[in-house]
Amino acid sequence: MGSRISRAAIYDVLNTWQMPGANANLVALKAVKAIDVHEAEVTVQLQLLDAYQDREGVLREALGAALGAVEGVEKVTLRLEWERTPQAEFKNLLPTVKQCLVVASGKGGVGKSTVASNLAVAMASLGYKVGLLDADIHGPSMGMMFGIKEGPEATPDGKIIPVEKFGLKLMSIAFLIDEDRPVIWRGPMLNKALTQFLGDVLWGDLDYLFIDLPPGTGDTQISLIQNAKVDGAVIVSTPQDVAFLDARKAIGLFQTVKVPITGVVENMSSFHCPQCHAETQIFGHGGVKAAAERMGLPFLGEVPIDLAIRVGGDSGVPLVAAHPDSPQTKAFIAMARTLAKGK
Repeated sequence: MGSRISRAAIYDVLNTWQMPGANANLVALKAVKAIDVHEAEVTVQLQLLDAYQDREGVLREALGAALGAVEGVEKVTLRLEWERTPQAEFKNLLPTVKQCLVVASGKGGVGKSTVASNLAVAMASLGYKVGLLDADIHGPSMGMMFGIKEGPEATPDGKIIPVEKFGLKLMSIAFLIDEDRPVIWRGPMLNKALTQFLGDVLWGDLDYLFIDLPPGTGDTQISLIQNAKVDGAVIVSTPQDVAFLDARKAIGLFQTVKVPITGVVENMSSFHCPQCHAETQIFGHGGVKAAAERMGLPFLGEVPIDLAIRVGGDSGVPLVAAHPDSPQTKAFIAMARTLAKGK
């Protein structure tokens, strides 16, 4: 006689049961090694990192109860094996940089690169020695934003000399590739390229290095954080709720790898009409600040929409350099001052 217990129902429990403190289910953690169903008895074999061993009691009780609630189950046996948690290896490939800040977003299209480049120019205008690394390999925009056509020079021993412009030391994959050719790099190649940008570029003594991260929360971001000794993260979002939900993924990533959030920025906050000087809130306004405060995160500031930002991004002169008296420039300078005070 076949079993009355649905294996699919057992799998559903394992696929939805969240491991306390891991924010991931047992299937996502690749913990499920075997499911055995015999008459009214279910045996589940799990293999978990020993970092979770302190939660064994909760796991056995709560998961046992969830599996026991499946129709037809009279007995549940959980077999647990523990494997050693690999120690994350953090290297510092930037020994001459005092503060390394990453600029990140949960998704593309929120103006992250615009914020990174103008924040870096603003920080340099305050008299600090500043570098900016465009680590967005798939969509490098720094060459266009800073009007850089020539590639960087190299030393005889193969080190790269960053391009200097607007008081910044700049490095981007865009300086090394043909702009008409798409970048199709796999994860390991990408991580290697970013590691080179950290270790093989002669950044020299810098007060701040801003790293414009690729959007999202994958291996590339984690690899970079492990090699750069990142001191803080600036999260960029737009006022729409959906954009901030994506930003929360990035915030979760940095909290997992113990990188403090130095500030949350609301970009495209409102539109300042250049003719009538009225302010219009196209995407809503203030939602990012409210959400940051709810999450106990420092709110760094709001950047209004201005056509000059886009024109600056396309013309090769960042807005802070091109329009020093604009409301946007004042916002970026204020944010740079806040970051400098908070170090």
